[in-house]
Amino acid sequence: MSSEAPSVEESRSTAVESAKAFIAGGFGGLSAVLVGHPFDLTKTRLQTAGPGVYTGALDVVKKTLARDGLTGMYRGMVPPLLGVTPIFAVSFWAYDASKNLIFALTPQRSSQTLSISELAFAGFLSAVPTTLVTAPVERAKVILQTQGQGKAGEKKYKGVVDVVRHLYREGGMRSIFRGTGATLARDGPGSAAYFAAYEVTKKVLTPAGSSPAELNLGAIIMAGGSAGIAMWALAIPPDVLKSRIQSAPEGTYSGILDCARKTIAQDGVRALWKGFGPAMARAFPANAATFLGVEASRTLMDKFF
Repeated sequence: MSSEAPSVEESRSTAVESAKAFIAGGFGGLSAVLVGHPFDLTKTRLQTAGPGVYTGALDVVKKTLARDGLTGMYRGMVPPLLGVTPIFAVSFWAYDASKNLIFALTPQRSSQTLSISELAFAGFLSAVPTTLVTAPVERAKVILQTQGQGKAGEKKYKGVVDVVRHLYREGGMRSIFRGTGATLARDGPGSAAYFAAYEVTKKVLTPAGSSPAELNLGAIIMAGGSAGIAMWALAIPPDVLKSRIQSAPEGTYSGILDCARKTIAQDGVRALWKGFGPAMARAFPANAATFLGVEASRTLMDKFF
């Protein structure tokens, strides 16, 4: 990944570079899910459970392990695992394309390196197409993660296919895509902070005499982890609303603003920050793994084509 303008030779191979970004994003997303899913499950259950169900993140882990064993911490992993390749692939492809778009729209620019605000804008733009994939995947994931967490422990769905089939019968494609607006509200600003923080941190940590485009393990891990923290520092409130909208029975909320109003009225403003601990605990390792997967696979592909 680079924030510098493409050369003439690189411009000729835009299709190849786009394909590399797409494939590398898929590898990055796969790495993120394998590392971060238990943290994500804990966050989602804290966000959606009623008052008194859990006392905190450790209580979620304790009760999940007691009820379902270690595999319970990976419940709901199939939707993101299946969807993670297109989600992250589209995200990194769209970010790469957005940077090229900015260069194309500013041909008379004085600097051939994108500014922090331009990197953030490219990150925001990347969230728009990505949301079309993310929203339905997270809808199924949230439902699978939250089922069985009540006192009755009822398990209504057998798996992701069963969830999607039920949602389609319930309300067609509109039901499957419920929470799309809230997803964009989370991922637009979040992606802006995510990619800008990564590019800037990696550049700062790159040793003198080296290029940020070179594979530097320490810089990638620190920059990737920092990017995750930057994103989730902004994303928790809209993520809470997204999780509630996507897990609630039909008709509970009319939209994101209605969800925010009812959440605050029932549980107070602090409810908008539920799951902050697990999200931040997940942010560094999961996103360090993401960018490590992206950069390593991109470097490998560069050697062959």
